[in-house]
Amino acid sequence: SGIEVRVKSVDVLTSQRDVGAKVALWDGQRQTLSYPQSFSTSASPHPQAEKFTALDNFFSQAFSAEPYHKNFNFFWKTVAIMSKITVAGVRQNVENLLNYSLNEKKRNFNETVELQIGLKNYDPQRDKRFSGTIKLPTVPRPNMAICILGDQHDLDRAKHHNIDAMSVDDLKKLNKNKKLIKKLARKYDAFLASEGLIKQIPRLLGPGLSKAGKFPTPVSHAEDMAAKVTDVKSTIKFQLKKVLCLGVAIGNVEMEKEALVANLMLAINYLVSLLKKGWQNVGSLVIKASMSPPHRVY
Repeated sequence: SGIEVRVKSVDVLTSQRDVGAKVALWDGQRQTLSYPQSFSTSASPHPQAEKFTALDNFFSQAFSAEPYHKNFNFFWKTVAIMSKITVAGVRQNVENLLNYSLNEKKRNFNETVELQIGLKNYDPQRDKRFSGTIKLPTVPRPNMAICILGDQHDLDRAKHHNIDAMSVDDLKKLNKNKKLIKKLARKYDAFLASEGLIKQIPRLLGPGLSKAGKFPTPVSHAEDMAAKVTDVKSTIKFQLKKVLCLGVAIGNVEMEKEALVANLMLAINYLVSLLKKGWQNVGSLVIKASMSPPHRVY
């Protein structure tokens, strides 16, 4: 009963409808125990949420049986659904939030849903400040303002897709003026730049876009511009700065419930994987629409 088992690896393989999990456990005596399992999810417009549910059920059942729950202590680090939160709990909070925003206090605009994170046992001055991006299954903010910094080919493509764009000459006219560049950074949520132009951005604009956390994402002529814009809109960034709190947009109140649940679960999973001590660094997780009261997930 004193044996300590650690998770050696967790592999999760997913297709459009199926999800498989294989867990390798290390029992401290040079033995590896495998626990393979696979699931099938029904034909659903949001299979991602069903995958989270299936995995959640599998891990809770597999490790509640004898002798595991009495003899072994498990240490989950990167798979959030195995430990501190459940899909059912997250879904209930999402339902409460949507009910308030869509029924009790409906606004005349599409409210953004934000995940607000409070960290603990972390010293931004001494510990490494993490930074990471992840693409969510559903675009959280469809009305994000995007600007293309492009060559002539990409300027034409941007015009075709009705996307704002600026040429090299437009950038030169800013003359590295800090106020103008700061104004540009505030005007748009994200930037793309032609692949051949990306190296010129620091010379043309200085460090302004980088300081704002909005350095352009490169786009090649071979890439579909509309798809690239969707990728940028789907990507969220976690970045620890000087304070132990941060927030990211993970959806909006016009999304379907299961799509919002899937975005939220993936965002939380990824956040925990970035933290030095995993869940030990998580103080609180709250979801909040623009005008709604907060709903504490953890």
